[in-house]
Amino acid sequence: MVKLINYTSKPEVTIAIAARLCYSSYGIAKIESYFDEGEKGLEKARKLIKKIRSSGHESVLEHSNFTFGVENLSRSASHQLVRHRIASYSQRSQRYVKETKPKYVIPDSIAENSEFLERYDKAISDIFSLYGYFLENNVPAEDARYILPNATETQLIFTMNARELLHFFRLRGCERAQWEIRRVAREMFKLVSPIAPSVFIGAGPACVTGNCSEGEFSCGKPSEIRASWSYGDN
Repeated sequence: MVKLINYTSKPEVTIAIAARLCYSSYGIAKIESYFDEGEKGLEKARKLIKKIRSSGHESVLEHSNFTFGVENLSRSASHQLVRHRIASYSQRSQRYVKETKPKYVIPDSIAENSEFLERYDKAISDIFSLYGYFLENNVPAEDARYILPNATETQLIFTMNARELLHFFRLRGCERAQWEIRRVAREMFKLVSPIAPSVFIGAGPACVTGNCSEGEFSCGKPSEIRASWSYGDN
């Protein structure tokens, strides 16, 4: 469902250079050389990132970007995704791309019940049939799309910086988040953690590193959630 397409070269080093610049009288070239020592330089960068994260100096995390591609996502979930405004999005257009092959997401709560699934499939099949009828009779795709369901699959490419990713994981990784966007968040986390472990250590909902932020609505499974948001030694 989720693919990491591209990311800032040496994201941890890039962040560390920006962080050190804020507190150094040296020029940029000299600061770069401080971290340009292979594994030794990377360890210096990771040590500094740990320090700046603990101090709350997270603005420097914005210098590293990650670009993802996501497929087989419902329009319902994509509306949640694009609410994260500190990001750039490109989404397959229903104005210009005709949905001639019915592709849609089925929630587990419906798929597990044969009667529900049968009625669900029929309803969506009828909608796509009417959509096709409109297209065949010269209704513009941008108008015919009005009847398409939220379940219709879509594709997006989007870019977030590391700071926004931490925010995204905190909100969308919570068990109270909608199941589809929660799955996307966890897949994204698994992709970026090995690339920049010092940045994403402790990422996830509030209960990963502290107390649940949901109060009386807590899922009551902090140990389980922490395990699902762990990566390697993080």
